[in-house]
Amino acid sequence: MAMSLPMSSEATPGHFRFIGLRRLAKLLFGTPLNAALTLLFGALLVVTVPPMLRWLVIDAVLFDPDPNACRAATGACWSFIYAKSGQLLFGIYPFDERWRPAIVCLLILALLGWSVRPASWTSRLLALWVAAFALIFWLMGGGFGLAEVPTSSWGGLPVTLILTVVAIGIAFPVGILLALARRSTLPAVRVGAVVLIESVRGLPLLSILFVASIMMPLFLPEALLPDKFVRALVALTIFAAAYLAEVIRGGLQAIPNGQYEAAAALGLPFWHTQRLVILPQAIRVVIPALANTIIVMIKNTSLVLVIGLFDLISSGKAALADPEWPSPAAETFLFIGAIFFALSFSFARFADFLERRGPAAH
Repeated sequence: MAMSLPMSSEATPGHFRFIGLRRLAKLLFGTPLNAALTLLFGALLVVTVPPMLRWLVIDAVLFDPDPNACRAATGACWSFIYAKSGQLLFGIYPFDERWRPAIVCLLILALLGWSVRPASWTSRLLALWVAAFALIFWLMGGGFGLAEVPTSSWGGLPVTLILTVVAIGIAFPVGILLALARRSTLPAVRVGAVVLIESVRGLPLLSILFVASIMMPLFLPEALLPDKFVRALVALTIFAAAYLAEVIRGGLQAIPNGQYEAAAALGLPFWHTQRLVILPQAIRVVIPALANTIIVMIKNTSLVLVIGLFDLISSGKAALADPEWPSPAAETFLFIGAIFFALSFSFARFADFLERRGPAAH
């Protein structure tokens, strides 16, 4: 029979709390530098937090639909966000049809949530995404029973999500191919990959978007010219693929030659070697760099506003132009920034999960 030993008088819960407080005090005030930094940070909190809380919550106008209430308030005008939420989230999409982009946003977010589960990483996941995007473009564009809405009327969160998911989803496999091509022993393949990657990386994304939006119509007949939304999507995809290719190439260079030799000894052909042996290890090595590049691309989608596409920021600026409201720009951009933060932070946590899961995947 197992017998429980009596708890020592020194090992009481209060004793453990006392030890925890001592460790915390040592961490905060253990050295003169730590004490000075603790006092400085505490003073900054005392000075900044109460006014911030007053502006954000206490003196704020939350749900009052009257614009005059915001003009008279000394705090934030959150009622503007509440009243303009449809325009902020969906831009200039027709008001009566905004249920369609709402479904699109929910569908994309649900698929992203489903896709991060390791149990869903099967060959059927790609087919699910392809079918989902066929449904998404039908809902957004219309036709086959729905009123047609041109891409020039798309806007807000659906545009940001579609650009992000499609550009990164296509750029990742293209980046892998470019990275492999840059390490190829065939001179023509290697030089072509180097020229493409370095040309794209040597240009700012804005210039590539301008070429896609302004220069392409000068060289292509109108019958062959893709839609502006499609041109922006292609530009973002090419830009992301070039940067992802260099990140993946760094992972490929980190794999020791013994892995290639072992695969050759097993008689694996080139593509089987890359798919089964090299790429899984290379991608695992560069997960932090891949996550950083993808998060940057999530935020880079906001640059499409310069070519006339209504992303979240464009929708916010259009909402602020309403003369009936006092143009609460700080609240609007805090709301938009919170959406971008949620997307970026969620992907960062997913990348952290993949990094911690890496050794268990062998």
